[in-house]
Amino acid sequence: MSPHRTIHEYSPYHRFTKQQWAELRHEEPMTLTAEDVDRLRSLNDPISLTEAEQIYLPLTRLLAFYVEAVQELNHASTRFLGTNGDVRTPFIIGVAGSVAVGKSTTARILQALLQRWPASPKVDLVTTDGFLHSNKVLEQRGLMERKGFPESYDRARFVGFLSDVKSGRGSIPVPTYSHLVYDVVPGEEIIIDRPDILIVEGLNILQPGELPADGKPIVFASDFIDFSIYIDAANQDLLTWFIERFQRLRETAFRDPTSFFHQFSRLTIEEAEAMATKVWNDINLPNLVENILPTRGRADLILTKSTDHSIGQVSLRKL
Repeated sequence: MSPHRTIHEYSPYHRFTKQQWAELRHEEPMTLTAEDVDRLRSLNDPISLTEAEQIYLPLTRLLAFYVEAVQELNHASTRFLGTNGDVRTPFIIGVAGSVAVGKSTTARILQALLQRWPASPKVDLVTTDGFLHSNKVLEQRGLMERKGFPESYDRARFVGFLSDVKSGRGSIPVPTYSHLVYDVVPGEEIIIDRPDILIVEGLNILQPGELPADGKPIVFASDFIDFSIYIDAANQDLLTWFIERFQRLRETAFRDPTSFFHQFSRLTIEEAEAMATKVWNDINLPNLVENILPTRGRADLILTKSTDHSIGQVSLRKL
């Protein structure tokens, strides 16, 4: 063993600066415009076309290799079993991370880029918000103050959905969640019908969950994910972004009289900051520390954000 080796060499991840990662693009053509990126980004997530080129083009190139490798494994399995090899198993990508870190932007940009591959694959996007229990159920269980925590989701239905996708089932209904009314919309669903690639975005998708005391076999959502991405940022930056987003919403969506949060539109800037800080400290930060952050080390790829929202480091798990 060389005495000059550092502990970083034993990390389970390859680590790249933004420039090092950008070089792995290898002339992959950019298929999005600045207008596309502006349309796809979330509120208060100032991603640029340059950032999309430097980070997400190399990532989609990597994903192309992963998808091809998984397809080859499927072909090997079907040859062994002597079954029909024409049926493709959907490739599932998971995007995890804290509230306000920019998961939705990442998921939408990935979807747009993957759809523009030469083969024009069918790429669907699902957020785990639709699998939250309704506010009525959360109130009955005393969980309204823990909305977003693992126990606030219908985890059995979510795992069942992912199992159905992987099994090749068609026309799978997914509940719809409205951020305007802050609740699952009764009777409203989207249909996921045999995508080539499915992107799943949510807070706790990498969490293994608790093992049953009776020793019965159990599966977790992460068991169905072929490639997982965790978006990371410093806690103080996340708080700042959450407050900035709350202030923006106070000036826009909260002004809608039908919004669950309409009452907050009347808050002063100082009152809104105090409210957002309290929500962060009482709900989002404990959920991050207890449930979300511990799953970071299970991700295949970690995108680490700097204070200005830009990706400063990319970490790719070694195989």
